[in-house]
Amino acid sequence: MSLAVTTFGPESGGPAMLAVHGITANGRCWDTVAAHLPDQRIIAPDLRGRGRSNRMPGPYGLRRHAADLAELIDADAGGGRTVIGHSMGAFAVVMLAAQRPDLVDRLVLVDGGFPLELPPGATSVDDLDPGVLLGPAAARLAMEFSDPEAYLDFWRAHPSFARDMTPAVEAYALYDLEGEPPHLRPSTVAAAMMQDALELYGPEWYLDALRGLRMPVTVLRAPRGLLDAEPIYAPGVLESFRDLIPQLEIVEVDDVNHYTILFADRGAERVAEAASR
Repeated sequence: MSLAVTTFGPESGGPAMLAVHGITANGRCWDTVAAHLPDQRIIAPDLRGRGRSNRMPGPYGLRRHAADLAELIDADAGGGRTVIGHSMGAFAVVMLAAQRPDLVDRLVLVDGGFPLELPPGATSVDDLDPGVLLGPAAARLAMEFSDPEAYLDFWRAHPSFARDMTPAVEAYALYDLEGEPPHLRPSTVAAAMMQDALELYGPEWYLDALRGLRMPVTVLRAPRGLLDAEPIYAPGVLESFRDLIPQLEIVEVDDVNHYTILFADRGAERVAEAASR
């Protein structure tokens, strides 16, 4: 069994750009970015445990995702290419670049890829509840929806989409649903989310992966986070990682949150610009 893939752009041409989604997302999150790169072929997989790949068994984790992504690129004629990752997907592509640098010419990390700070009161990942940390993104995995419109209403009420509920967001959300009314559910496997989330706090093997990167690395930062409030990375935090990656380029993207850096035109345009250099 292999990853399900959404393909954007022309059917042929040079090496496809690889675009990897976040922790409870799917490959359709790249619709708006792809619209800004109409001449670029893009392959956007659903990671193991998500979307149409949710029947692929565990274990999960960043190293397993990296192996899946390497297999996907090898099947797509191999060779180096630009690789983009959003949120947890940025961590997965860092591991891909560390394990298979022959497949990655350039990394573009979108509001992710650098170890998160433990919340107050936590001394290790053993103290964490990923469901609490991820808020509504995790809570919806336990929810059922009577029909597709009810699921769209969930997203319309999300604070991050108050002014940015677009057709691309709706297409992404509807692709995520599985089952039959009135028992529709999001496609992400909760165990996949839980296992992956606990690897985002900088275990030594992940720091070694960052330290070993030799290709150009660009990270784009959103000034607001999952709930359109506190950012994933506070101002100045990303600069501290230049000790590990001297070639790191940091791009600040104005007036977006952790979601709309991909879904809103003003964010997607900046991501596309960074990816097309």
